[in-house]
Amino acid sequence: MIKLLTVIGARPQIIKAAALSRAVELVYSAEIAEKIVHTGQHYDDNMSKVFFDEMNIPKPDYNLKVGSGAHGKQTASMIRGLEEVIQKESPDAIVVYGDTNSTLAAAIAGSKLHVPIMHVEAGLRSFNKSMPEEINRIICDHVSTLLFTPTEAGYFNLISEGFKEGNDGPFTADNPKIHHCGDVMYDNILHFLEQANSACKLFEDFGINKGEYLLATIHRDNNTDDPKRLTSIFKALNRISEEMDLQIVLPMHPRTSKLIKKNLDPDIYKQLKSNEKMILMPAVSYLGMLALEESSKMVVTDSGGVQKEAYLLKKPCMILRAQTEWVELVDNGNAVLTDSDENRIVEAYATLLNKTDYSYPDIFGNGKAAIFICKEIVNTLREDKK
Repeated sequence: MIKLLTVIGARPQIIKAAALSRAVELVYSAEIAEKIVHTGQHYDDNMSKVFFDEMNIPKPDYNLKVGSGAHGKQTASMIRGLEEVIQKESPDAIVVYGDTNSTLAAAIAGSKLHVPIMHVEAGLRSFNKSMPEEINRIICDHVSTLLFTPTEAGYFNLISEGFKEGNDGPFTADNPKIHHCGDVMYDNILHFLEQANSACKLFEDFGINKGEYLLATIHRDNNTDDPKRLTSIFKALNRISEEMDLQIVLPMHPRTSKLIKKNLDPDIYKQLKSNEKMILMPAVSYLGMLALEESSKMVVTDSGGVQKEAYLLKKPCMILRAQTEWVELVDNGNAVLTDSDENRIVEAYATLLNKTDYSYPDIFGNGKAAIFICKEIVNTLREDKK
């Protein structure tokens, strides 16, 4: 039996881990035993516990409860806690997801203790090292043994950085294996979408008109913590709402909810609160978010995961960032980079609204990425045990 230690900490990782845990339970339960460590990076129930409950993810075996804090302090606390868990459990491999501080901490702790790192969602690059996520993903990739990239672009990013294609085992951090496997988030959409649509009561509770609203999410610290950027974004949203007579639905990330009054221009905050078409709500569950995405007219976000979900649900998307790691969405005309620029956001909405030649090639695979990942992990670790 192969023992995997899965490390998660933030909302997107919990969602991605659900796909792998489901594949282990349904297909690989006789070959894989999974232990789950929650670092506690996201500790608000609306950003953590609710996802375990509604997605039937096994309860974490460990919760480090590190909470929020400066990058160094938070990451150091995670490394210390993870080292203790790794030494106690002696896993055959550690599975990490994405690009958060939890990912970085697990990659450092595991590689220092000579435990193979399996990186799901490897190879993504925004080519902007001022983003902490970019640093995290690069470091994690370069200490990993197996790298699973969701897109062709991610695969070729790895090759351009010196990773070998088609190399022979045994695979180690010095001789890693790269795979283009598709995206586990697509697995989840296919599995949960019908349930999400049938269970969602947000439309009735908040008076949302299906198919007639812009769905917005804002959570990145460079947007929420910068009064100029945050004000510019909300000026654009107010303009779109008023000029297009359009509802804007905004589930509030805890960081945004905490900072919106403090960092918004007072006049824009007043306008926001008086705008009846601006629907602000607490953070929603994964199923709630899927239902909101599915019934939206368009999406505007600074979230990497929401960009993908918008594409997979065939919704145009405005990206409130200067770069994106999901370059295929922009190249294919399904998304527009606006950064926080008020006029660019408004213009992008009009452009995407009037565009008629949308296409949705299979950028993110066939919805069976988790099965592929489990198979490759089992095959690799079996060889190591011989």
